[in-house]
Amino acid sequence: MLTNLHISNIVLIEKLNLAFGSGLIILTGETGAGKSILMDALSLALGARSDTGLVRHGCDTASVTAEFDNIGLSVKNILSENGLDPEDEIVLRRTLSVDGKSRAWINDIPVSVKILKEVGDALVEIHGQFANHTLLNPATHRPTLDSFAAINNPKFAELQSNVRVAYNNMHQIENKIADLQDLVLRSQTEREFLEHNVAELRALNVRVGEEEELATARANMMNAEKNAAILNDAQNALCPNGNSLDSMICSVAHILERVHSDGENPYQSQIDDLYDAAQSVAEISEQIKPEATDIGTIDEIEERLFAIRSAARKHRVMADELPNKLAEMENSLNTIDNSDAELQKLKKELVTAKKEFEAYATELSNLRHDAAVAMRDRILAELPDLKLGSADFMVEITPVAPNVNGIDDVLFMIKTNPGTPFAPLNKSASGGELARFMLALRVVLAGGTDAHTFVFDEIDTGISGATASAVGLRLNKLAEQSQAIVITHSAQVAGFADRHYKIAKYTEKDKTITTVTEITGDDRIGEIARIISGAEITPESIATAKTLIKN
Repeated sequence: MLTNLHISNIVLIEKLNLAFGSGLIILTGETGAGKSILMDALSLALGARSDTGLVRHGCDTASVTAEFDNIGLSVKNILSENGLDPEDEIVLRRTLSVDGKSRAWINDIPVSVKILKEVGDALVEIHGQFANHTLLNPATHRPTLDSFAAINNPKFAELQSNVRVAYNNMHQIENKIADLQDLVLRSQTEREFLEHNVAELRALNVRVGEEEELATARANMMNAEKNAAILNDAQNALCPNGNSLDSMICSVAHILERVHSDGENPYQSQIDDLYDAAQSVAEISEQIKPEATDIGTIDEIEERLFAIRSAARKHRVMADELPNKLAEMENSLNTIDNSDAELQKLKKELVTAKKEFEAYATELSNLRHDAAVAMRDRILAELPDLKLGSADFMVEITPVAPNVNGIDDVLFMIKTNPGTPFAPLNKSASGGELARFMLALRVVLAGGTDAHTFVFDEIDTGISGATASAVGLRLNKLAEQSQAIVITHSAQVAGFADRHYKIAKYTEKDKTITTVTEITGDDRIGEIARIISGAEITPESIATAKTLIKN
């Protein structure tokens, strides 16, 4: 439901903030006051094509913001599909600059105008001089008939679900048969390919995690080989010119032992240190002696690692997925070997699935035909009071290929004059005549729509008196379950308003400005009297106005 509308710099509207409520909202005003401008502004916020002529003279940009609450499921689904949060309240905003650039936001998140229009069409349905009448799109006719049928027959929704499930089951079996038949056609080549690859992977016998283990072992062995080279260098440094350093140190100690003295050798302490040093050097030399690296083991690891990685690249999977790939190809090979039996089994299942779908779809189609008759009767009952007594309506149901919605295509047909053939709804009536017909259709469908706001413009064209009262009564009925915003020149229609707004235009300092004001009490009586009698309001028109006010 539209709760607030903020307009800035749209043609004659400088700045306007309107708060709306539920029920029937009536907009009246003298010709040229700006009623169409208001609708242009709302349409812009809903994603209509932009026109730089809407930007107020002397301004660079114009903007419109429309706020809604009690958002329906269809709108929430559109928001979710486009990555937006499906909230219960939604704000649509549109800006337009004089250079033709237009920008759009939903809940302050930038979106394309296409998305804005998709959401706007789901929120508001406009009837009259605008082009986005939901029911003029034949694609909406089957869902609309189904919605009507579901309101009047609780079994219908359950049957729709059964048809959907049965069709999906049938479709899945058909796909399996098609895949299997395709596999059979390619079976010989496919079998040879699978047999070769299955044998290859069975021989390779890869374990999950094996590639990582081999890579780690290979890295460790390569490091060990590098370290062995370093230790060899250290060993060589301890044996300069082929002589071990410990033996050279011992030689020095032996030489010092030959020193003569009357008592103890004066270098005995140094001699002992040299022997200790030689012993330490000998121990170190033994400790850093490199272990022999098994070159054959490295080669085996590298060969195994290469084979695993090569197989992974060949089958375009990670190495750890090779066991699953083997199981998958074994299963495909088994399917080929058992394809004939499996194909016969699936064909039997398809026969059963088709019978089930056809039974549900036929029953659903029968209920649609019943609903079509009931809808026609209900709509025809509405038309005479709306000055459409010569019009006729029918629901054309034609068979189509089985699909998730059954076996029916639905098209709403209308003829407005006797002797003329029926024509699709979007190629027949126009203007106020079409708007009144849409009103009858919406009243009949009340309760089965996800659109909570309806806008009617030109609905009172060419009518007055009892017909206008009938229009007002039906608008009031439609607004009971939703929100109806109506621009009217009819006093009878205006009398049904839950909230009444007057659109006026005035000039101030060479500027023309349109205003919209909610009117109540005597102001409302005076406005309805103006509609009745024109510029000169008479006591008689005031008295008549009082009798017309229903709410």
